[in-house]
Amino acid sequence: MKNKKMKIARVEMDLSQEQLADLVGATRQTIGMIESGKFNPSLQLCISICRALGKTLDDLFWEETGEGGAGQ
Repeated sequence: MKNKKMKIARVEMDLSQEQLADLVGATRQTIGMIESGKFNPSLQLCISICRALGKTLDDLFWEETGEGGAGQ
């Protein structure tokens, strides 16, 4: 699943993927793969990304529920 929330937060902060990667100690490729849903980051990397973007884990990484998912 694509991480549109993370990409939007990054763009709102006027950061490129490379700039965010530098802030959190990752590569630009890693940031791109997270945003495209091809990589599941570690909890530590998620926390670093949240701090850099001024967001919470819930803001960026928690999947929305109540949209017709299982158990409804």
